[in-house]
Amino acid sequence: MAMEERARSCLLRFRHRLEQDIKPSYLMDHMVSDGVLSVDEEERIRTQPNRKDQAVALLELLLKKDNRAYISFYNALVKEAYDDLASLLQDDLPQMLPDAHNKSSDGSVAYVQAVLSEGGVPQRPVVFVNRPELVNRVREKLYRLLKEPGWVTVFGMAGSGKSVLAAEAVRDHRLIEECFPGGIHWLSIGQLDKPDLLVKIQSLCFRLEQSLDSQSLHRPSNSLDEAKERLRFLMLRRYPRALLILDDIWDSTVLKAFDIHCRILLTTRNRSLADSVSGAKYEVEVESGLDENKGLEILAKYTELNRLPEEARSIVRECKGSPLVVSLIGALLKEKPNRWDYYLRQLQQKQFKRIRKSSSYDYDALDQAMAASIEVLPDEHRELYKDLTVLEKDIKVPAKVLSVLWDLEAEEVEDILEEFVNKSLLFVDNHNKPYQYYLHDLQLDFLVEQNRTQLESLHTKVVHQYQQHYRDGPPTSGDEECLYWIRFLTYHMAKANLSQELYSLMFSLDWVSIKAQIMGPAHLINDYVEYGPILDKENSEVRSQFQEFLSLNGHQLEQRPFPDVVQLALSEPRSSEVYRQALLQAQDRTSAGKLYFDWLNKNSVESLSRLVIHPHQGSIYSACFSHDGTKIASSGASKTLKVFKSTSGEKLTEIQAHDDEVLCCAFSPDDRLLATCSSDRKVKVWNVEKGMRLRVFEEEHQEQVNHCEFTNTSQRLLLATCSNDKFLNVKLWNLNKPSSQNTMFGHFEPVNHCCFSPDDTYVSTSSNDGTIKLFQVSSANEWKTINVKNMFTDSDEDVLVKCSTWTADGKHIICAARNAVLVFDVETSDMLLEIKTNRLSTVQYCHACPTSNLLAIAFSNYAVELWDLESNKKMADCSGHLSWVQRVQFSPDGSQLLSCSDDQTVRLWEPKKVHTSSAVHLKRDSDVLFSDEEIIVSAADNCNRLQVRDGRSGSVVFQSEEKSSRIRCTCMFRQPSAVVLGQEDGTVQVLEVPSGKLLATLLGHTKTVLHCQFSQNGQTLITSSEDTTIRVWKWQSGECKVLQGHKEQVRCFALLSNSPAETRLLSWSFDGTVKMWDIESGEKLQDIEAHRGAILSCHVSPDGCLFATTSADKTAKLWHCESWQCVHTLSGHQDCVRSCRFSWDSRRLATGDDNGEIRCTWEE
Repeated sequence: MAMEERARSCLLRFRHRLEQDIKPSYLMDHMVSDGVLSVDEEERIRTQPNRKDQAVALLELLLKKDNRAYISFYNALVKEAYDDLASLLQDDLPQMLPDAHNKSSDGSVAYVQAVLSEGGVPQRPVVFVNRPELVNRVREKLYRLLKEPGWVTVFGMAGSGKSVLAAEAVRDHRLIEECFPGGIHWLSIGQLDKPDLLVKIQSLCFRLEQSLDSQSLHRPSNSLDEAKERLRFLMLRRYPRALLILDDIWDSTVLKAFDIHCRILLTTRNRSLADSVSGAKYEVEVESGLDENKGLEILAKYTELNRLPEEARSIVRECKGSPLVVSLIGALLKEKPNRWDYYLRQLQQKQFKRIRKSSSYDYDALDQAMAASIEVLPDEHRELYKDLTVLEKDIKVPAKVLSVLWDLEAEEVEDILEEFVNKSLLFVDNHNKPYQYYLHDLQLDFLVEQNRTQLESLHTKVVHQYQQHYRDGPPTSGDEECLYWIRFLTYHMAKANLSQELYSLMFSLDWVSIKAQIMGPAHLINDYVEYGPILDKENSEVRSQFQEFLSLNGHQLEQRPFPDVVQLALSEPRSSEVYRQALLQAQDRTSAGKLYFDWLNKNSVESLSRLVIHPHQGSIYSACFSHDGTKIASSGASKTLKVFKSTSGEKLTEIQAHDDEVLCCAFSPDDRLLATCSSDRKVKVWNVEKGMRLRVFEEEHQEQVNHCEFTNTSQRLLLATCSNDKFLNVKLWNLNKPSSQNTMFGHFEPVNHCCFSPDDTYVSTSSNDGTIKLFQVSSANEWKTINVKNMFTDSDEDVLVKCSTWTADGKHIICAARNAVLVFDVETSDMLLEIKTNRLSTVQYCHACPTSNLLAIAFSNYAVELWDLESNKKMADCSGHLSWVQRVQFSPDGSQLLSCSDDQTVRLWEPKKVHTSSAVHLKRDSDVLFSDEEIIVSAADNCNRLQVRDGRSGSVVFQSEEKSSRIRCTCMFRQPSAVVLGQEDGTVQVLEVPSGKLLATLLGHTKTVLHCQFSQNGQTLITSSEDTTIRVWKWQSGECKVLQGHKEQVRCFALLSNSPAETRLLSWSFDGTVKMWDIESGEKLQDIEAHRGAILSCHVSPDGCLFATTSADKTAKLWHCESWQCVHTLSGHQDCVRSCRFSWDSRRLATGDDNGEIRCTWEE
């Protein structure tokens, strides 16, 4: 049946547009699969010389076909992400009426394709051979996840087809519908560092949230812990029946980031990786790749021969079962069908010898196949393929990047890449546009080995081509090409040994600004850590300055709209290279009319830490003091245990402690022993002095052991451990016994932390089940449970209790969960105190000082804070770490505090010193006097004292005693030198400076005093309040006039300087009115209803002609001061207009709203 005329006309109408944009080779794959295009027709189109001619031929053929061909073409456009082109054809889709069976079958296929495409599951390779026995084994294991979460591990040698197998296993309608109706979500992992892993999880969370309502969208997580918790919430609450596929996992530390109690299929070369995570586990081994028949099937599909020659079996045997190698040979034979014997001899020569051999795979076959495939490339293409040696493993690149590298037009590059793909020398990800290309790990290994002596020059070519193409500055478009260069330019420079270019780039504030805006701060910070040894050869101090700037401002660099990096950098110490560059840029930009603020009274920002130790390569998860305070032990990702002097950082002992990350270390009460526990599920005890292992407990914990701790006294020495085991997760060990003395039962989720009470009567355990349990040490019986998760009623997200710590008297227990620290009474289980912390970071750990009321808290946003438990006040910020802080601990005498971090450092602090140096913060309720060179500032501090400071030096001129009612406003007068404070209880006080003598107490306001201001002669003081009144005081005599008329609080007012003797006052209120008063008589001169909503700000122009008002009604208005007529109503803000300000010349007005938008209005 011919194509409907309406559909045919649509193709003719948009023919030119389609011919310009489509890439026929990928569309034809789908059309051949649908049976609307024959293999011969496909081949005829492929023989056309270029993409454009292929597109013309495809459209010509399509116009001669039927409705099914039109529909198949439309579906192919959708699947290949040509959404704009598909929309052109959608309205003219023919109506098909297939029989019921076909309809059901087509619907099933379409459903599976939609689910897999949405989840990013790769398509079948160009030549696909099914392996039903293995596929069914994987599916059988996946059905085990129907009723409970767990892990299915597909493991096998490199190149054995694990990824294709995993993708094929989930390509099943019944499996998806019954087991995973929440969808299938694919994540390619590979070898990742922490910043890359964070980006991967951020992207996955964003993808999952896209399918939910707009209110579910969150800002990107700025720490791995936070990202893990967000993913946990999404998978458990929003996608409880979804499958997460993690392809090509190399590292147990990466796998742990996905240990979130959901359904996971992973592919790996390392069978034991799943031992590091908790939950039900199932395995499928891909033993030796393809069997002989499957290998022959691939060759038959490539060569399109019904009967293969005798050499075919020998070729398959020489390929050692690798689908990749068979595909390489098949692609060669497709082009040269008479070379069966030649390629067999090539495989048998074994002329290549790998420098790096794999224990599970013989590379020889791949090497021969790769060499033969490269050999048949044209000479110029062979050189271009060599350039791919510089790619990172598991990284996909768009054609535009290679267009820069090869200095060719994008269309020409696409044609070359298509040739590589057709020869199985390259793979393409065509889920999204633009298509991205990548090499298999083994192919990249081959290229690296073949071109090892040229690696430096190959990377140099990349850098020079980039510099040539982007001579005017780095790309900032944010597309895939831009992302590649911004992410990997430093990598290529380091590999090329272009040290000077690397210095120039990474010591540039422009580069910092661009990369932070496009990729966030995590990648940047990682660059300074990874390339630190190279940068330090040039200037370690400058490297440290840039790294610290990024770490301390990372939370701001995550914000949108993106902040001005130059303004942030102007807050750095004057001696910093970061500040120097910012100052030069600010001076240059201010000449063009831009405004910057330079912090005049800052002192050099010195590190508050007494000692910084760099004990390990990799994250430090645990550090602890010895009981005599003279030693520190540390452990972490490096799998080692180290002991140092706490006074100098001198290394005393280093032990290769475990086969995996060491998660915790602890001294015995007499400091002779050290216990360690690890992801390898083992607990070990060491002699500190000799560095010898005394005991190892390896049989009882079946999952990673998270924490270990000795009793506080040696009277009855016991060791407590806790783990990710589901049931037997808390144990007590007597070191003289080969097995655990007791197992505590009660938790059914991983236990993160355990610690003894000060008298060793109880051990407390903190768990992912949202509880703390207290067990009696003598009997191992549960004494009580404190339900921490019930304290968090604001959301239904899981509450994971990270740790607990006891106060010195044993009466209170303190725990960390989410972004809070909670204090409980041990006897009653009542919550006594909640310490609210930064909502954008999670609490990693907390520890109570054994000799005071101080509590140390470690955060995921690089911070350490000290809090006073008695007053519930933050006493100090300990800044300096450059990554997530994992642990804090006070020394036994409370004189020192240590913290350890993912930044590979242990820092020591003196609590008394950081108390005094970082405890005081001034609040925004302030006033400033400028005169000549003098700047005087008055402001309330966080202890509710009023401070008057010299603005340039920062020195305190005057400080009041702590007030019982909160200080809400302040103002100053120079002669006589006086300062005013207004309080929440309505009291107004006037104090002499600097003596602090009380000059006047003014009573009359019944609610909070919101604003105060002296008249020009200082004889009159004016105040406004929440009680709706304005009071005019002759403050020395106490005489007062009350200006009444507003119906709601009066947040502010302004004296009109152009009025006679400054007697007119403008006031505005939440009641939406603006009023003018004569403060001498108290008479109301004007009264207008300016807005429908509360007035939030008002400003009088410097020339006194206009005033502006802004409101919660989302508008701003301009008024004439004489006529009181509204000159303009300014609309356009999408939220409450919070502020307004005239320019110095009264010709411009800026307004700002709650959405962060600032609008400027010019006088015409």
